[in-house]
Amino acid sequence: MPDIDKEKTCCFFGHRKIDETEELKNKLSEIIENLIVNENVDTFLFGSKSQFDDLCHKIVTELKEKYPHIRRVYVRSAFQHIPDWYEDSLLNHYEDTYFPEHMEKAGKASYVERNQEMINKSEFCVVYYDENYLPPRRKNSRRDLFDYQPKSGTAVAYDYAVKKRKEIINLAE
Repeated sequence: MPDIDKEKTCCFFGHRKIDETEELKNKLSEIIENLIVNENVDTFLFGSKSQFDDLCHKIVTELKEKYPHIRRVYVRSAFQHIPDWYEDSLLNHYEDTYFPEHMEKAGKASYVERNQEMINKSEFCVVYYDENYLPPRRKNSRRDLFDYQPKSGTAVAYDYAVKKRKEIINLAE
């Protein structure tokens, strides 16, 4: 696991699908640059599986040209042990990657636990959380006649960040 100074770290999480506008990109770029310049943030933690994560990574990567000291760290929610070729592939886009040790038996909860790991290691959380967003309804099983409404993983992470008293910057507001 990389050495991470919580006071100088920011994590990102948000919904899988977002409305990616120029206004959102500009606002996000301004916020991240402010964290680098005024809050001395030098480490950014990323998960995966969302358009918001992808957009944040793109902007941090662009800002890395101006601020070469910043680090992008990919926190894996799967694959405790990865082959060298996969790690090399990740390190083309990140300065570091790791799989949290306590997650080896997380199973379906791996994304929740990975997000909590990122929140615990950060002082700042830049998020895209719309409290009215609902993930697609699902069936419990093929035999089940009733759909159920799963809770958004972003909602779970947001509630956790609030509970942990993190500084949250929500771009969906």
